[in-house]
Amino acid sequence: MTRITADWITRPATRAVVDALSAEGHQVFFVGGCVRNALIGAPVADVDLATDALPRDVMRMAEVAELNPVPTGIDHGTVTVVSDRVGYEVTTFRRDVATDGRRATVAFSSDIAEDALRRDFTINALYATGEGLVVDPLGGGMADLADRQIRFIEDASARIREDYLRILRFFRFHAWYGAEDTGPDAQALDAIARNLEGLDGLSAERVGTEMLKLLSAADPAPSVGVMAQCGALARILPGADPRALAPLVHLEAQHVLPPDPIRRLSALGGEGVVERWRMSKKDARRLGDLTAAVGSGASTEELGYRYGARTAIDATLLLAASTGTPAPEATVTRAEAGASAIFPVRARDLGAQFRGAEIGDALRALEADWIASGFSLDRDALLKKLPRKD
Repeated sequence: MTRITADWITRPATRAVVDALSAEGHQVFFVGGCVRNALIGAPVADVDLATDALPRDVMRMAEVAELNPVPTGIDHGTVTVVSDRVGYEVTTFRRDVATDGRRATVAFSSDIAEDALRRDFTINALYATGEGLVVDPLGGGMADLADRQIRFIEDASARIREDYLRILRFFRFHAWYGAEDTGPDAQALDAIARNLEGLDGLSAERVGTEMLKLLSAADPAPSVGVMAQCGALARILPGADPRALAPLVHLEAQHVLPPDPIRRLSALGGEGVVERWRMSKKDARRLGDLTAAVGSGASTEELGYRYGARTAIDATLLLAASTGTPAPEATVTRAEAGASAIFPVRARDLGAQFRGAEIGDALRALEADWIASGFSLDRDALLKKLPRKD
């Protein structure tokens, strides 16, 4: 039997939660992402647990152990148990009673297999005991994880109709965990193609959040390409074109840039993405700056001066990716040079011979000369360029 050895299993905060929940003989398992990622050596962010104990009993047992239980989703079986300032989501085994494509009505269960059956993919239906022994209740999860295959549990269409967001989750998981040398599961793609209309009923926030997670993968281009081929991409972002995404990812690697979902979303384009996905003001502003910067035709240095180094670098790579041209090797240096440049002339330097709108016109003309010089002209050299007025 496979055993997980990981720091998050043995740390005192985790042991306190496991001990509290198992004190009365209840089943307690680590579940989902923490088990999956530990098995493949990927980072583990959150540690979730599943148990046959009812939520009220989880609350009581945590309090007896002097831990802090928070009923974050108690109606659906989830209690967050805080141990040494770390939150552990503890969810009672469940089975679906009814689903509408967005949310489920659940009943509590004492059967780990029933709990596993309501999950989305086989690689997410893996559990581990408090001691780290891996349990694969449905079989196939361990094999699929080893092969890096993303498969729906049992009937793919049934899993999708339970929650249509699983279409996007499929592509996200394929981007993050799928095999590089094999395509997505054919049965899954067939089921997705037959259920695309379900995407129309999802909330904008859920779609946006899921897509930004997908675009944060090391290389989302193959998965997004398949999304386009099966019609899913056009359904959630009409007008999007994935052709520049793969070249952009390649350029990111060349310039040692970390994955950035907004940069990559800019490469996709699409109609009304800010409103369609209800993006945050911060992300919407950045996306708007990138669109303006790419369309300006300005040099990398000028973009750095006007938008900052980050936007200048991203816009330069986006333009190269979309046109199929190489990005300058000194892109980062040029962008940073522009970002640090300070225009040396002020309105007061123009003297009394310029008034009103003439001041702005003169400053803009001098600024253009200064940028064209590579920011080399100083104040005196620029002022000598001013036309004399008799």
